Amino acid sequence: MPERVLPGQKHDVSCAKEAVCIHTKKVYDNCKDKDCIEDLRVFPTRASQCIIDKAINVKCRKAELLWVFIDVEPVPFNRGFFTVDVKYFYRITADAFCGVGRPQEVTGIATFDKRVILFGSEGNAKIFSSKTTVGGIDEQQMLATNMPEAVVEVVDPICLNVKLVEACDRRHHHSGCDDLCDVPECICGCFDDELVLSDSEKRIYVTLGQFSIIKLQRNTQLLIPSFDSCIPEKECIGSTDENPCELFRRIKFPVDEFFPPNVCELEGAEPLFKSGCCK
Repeated sequence: MPERVLPGQKHDVSCAKEAVCIHTKKVYDNCKDKDCIEDLRVFPTRASQCIIDKAINVKCRKAELLWVFIDVEPVPFNRGFFTVDVKYFYRITADAFCGVGRPQEVTGIATFDKRVILFGSEGNAKIFSSKTTVGGIDEQQMLATNMPEAVVEVVDPICLNVKLVEACDRRHHHSGCDDLCDVPECICGCFDDELVLSDSEKRIYVTLGQFSIIKLQRNTQLLIPSFDSCIPEKECIGSTDENPCELFRRIKFPVDEFFPPNVCELEGAEPLFKSGCCK
């Protein structure tokens, strides 16, 4: 019996047992971006707004990506190209300083809109599957069965700056509805209080750094070489009632948790400032 072929290893294609047809997603076009989003208006919760109105300074604690809304539309007179409109919803957490006491935590929502144009090819076939659709026929899906699928890969943003601004400051004068008129219920449910979308005495503006990858893909069938069935080689390991400490003994001691590594020791990390530790 020849040795089994394992995933992740390099093998001669001539050793393949057969050619198999698989159904998968083919990426037709993609792009990566590094956006520096300046002065995003933060719409706080009602309790947070009361604190902000009395604050003299704010400091950003963290920014969290809650959800991404994606819409794909064909570009007129450019066959095969599509616009991808992306709307990011962020939860911003900051510390508000109201005097000599301890800072108080405030939270709010911020949004960012982005549009890119990518090639998604053309397809006239209407695609249906036996997957259950809750609620019956989806009319929008019926009209767009030949559209490419947009996928956005994104990580939580980096909070670069946050500032407290008086409402009368003309450099940041906007009415509430100029920035945010409607928030989906699923996003409102991420906050423990009602969001204040109207004008207020003081406002918070945040600057974020966002990394993202956007791609257009379609269903396709590919013919690929097959070496063997992908069968797991290792057994599942778990603790037992008779000896619950056996699994714990196999866990490697977390040295890095007690002694954090230097930037030079982190794989793929690049120091912001040059020093003599890296060669």
